[in-house]
Amino acid sequence: MTGETNRFVVEKKKTPQKSDAKTRVTNFNEIYADFKPVQATEQASRCAQCGVPFCQHGCPLQNNIPDWLRLTAEGRVEEAYLLSSQTSTLPEICGRICPQDRLCEGSCVLEQSGWENITIGAVERYINDQAFENGWIQPIEPEVERSQSIGIIGSGPAGIAAADRLRTLGYKVTIYDRYDRPGGLLVYGIPGFKLEKQVVARRTDRLAASGVEFVLNTDIGNDVTFEELQAKHDAVLIATGVYKARALSVPGCGSKGVVPALEYLITANKKGFGDAVPEFDSGRLDARGKTVVVIGGGDTAMDCVRTATRQGAKSVSCVYRRDRANMPGSDREVSNAEEEGVRFEWLAGPKAVLGDAEKVTGLKIQRMRLTTPDAQGRQGIEEIHGAENDLPADLIIEALGFEPENLPVMFNTPGLETTRWGTLRVMAGEFQTTVPGVFAAGDIVRGASLVVWAVREGQDAAADIHHYLKTQLLTAANDGEAQLAGVAE
Repeated sequence: MTGETNRFVVEKKKTPQKSDAKTRVTNFNEIYADFKPVQATEQASRCAQCGVPFCQHGCPLQNNIPDWLRLTAEGRVEEAYLLSSQTSTLPEICGRICPQDRLCEGSCVLEQSGWENITIGAVERYINDQAFENGWIQPIEPEVERSQSIGIIGSGPAGIAAADRLRTLGYKVTIYDRYDRPGGLLVYGIPGFKLEKQVVARRTDRLAASGVEFVLNTDIGNDVTFEELQAKHDAVLIATGVYKARALSVPGCGSKGVVPALEYLITANKKGFGDAVPEFDSGRLDARGKTVVVIGGGDTAMDCVRTATRQGAKSVSCVYRRDRANMPGSDREVSNAEEEGVRFEWLAGPKAVLGDAEKVTGLKIQRMRLTTPDAQGRQGIEEIHGAENDLPADLIIEALGFEPENLPVMFNTPGLETTRWGTLRVMAGEFQTTVPGVFAAGDIVRGASLVVWAVREGQDAAADIHHYLKTQLLTAANDGEAQLAGVAE
């Protein structure tokens, strides 16, 4: 069997073992187990090795998926890892948290032709976990050490990806982050049941061992000025992500019982590290024994409802204004949440928060319906007149999405131009901002998006920075030659 592909006609699709819902809600461990070697080989052997690999086109990183599936089927796992690492700096992380059902696996030719898709994400995770376990992943040793340095603001996926590529090229790299641990949203935004924290720590520890410096608990604009960063480094990359939460705007939304999703998730993750968090210890951001309502339909909302079940909430409901087919989050995450006892209120929007300034007692919701699709096929929503009802709630969590912070003001750098959405403006087809030598990548450029896109843009921004610094050196060398020629004349 080993070495064959196109076995989808005899090998059925199998996903990694998933822990039982009753068991998994008692802890924050990852719910999916790793493939065993035989399982990974069998599932990789199902690949049809398409001449036009739609899975690769469906991946923002353009991963060479059929090639490393073939290598895995042949038992050449180390080669599969080497090929995987050529296009992705965080493959075992993307293998865990990417919405593969909407990306590579959803684009799989087998899926489109009536056969079940290849379990690409699980195999990707297996390959790269094996690489760590077998010591194939070592600290970066650049072929050439360069004198130039780059400062990166933000240690999330875009910042980590860029640091990996830039250090490989031999640059000195310093990452600045406002939090006390590196990893950004990978550490504080995503719960452990999707991504255990030691998985992220392996990557950041490797960067530190490779010579990347982490400067933590540092708020740029307050603790260190942006001008100081520009003076210290030959180039600066802004990879802050977007952290400003969109808030409810209904009567009663100012109650202390209404909390932002990210504040809730950061608190939960800090407690997972064993930190003392007054807002949790006081009960405000602890769902234990409470009737919880989460508003939103994205993956952040799913993270919140599933965290609340693990904290021992009395009941958990999710309110979303569209139906399940039109929700932005992963269908896999919705299924996991349903298994864990979460109730979904589809086609429902918040109308008013019930209670008072100190605590909430419920959420009044307005029932909605989808309208006729427009020219692009997108259905709108409209209220159903008179169709309202109240949901009881002790804690309401806003998971309505995120917007960029006002970085030009925060950094006191008005030369940083923004788009009408508040994201940083970059040159067409590039990652350099309107300030020379300052680059940006990830959500702060795209708006709130997927981790895999942040990784892609971090890597691409690193290539742009490398080109920029090489050009700067070449220009300086040419200027020096011109000056010497003038002296000689």
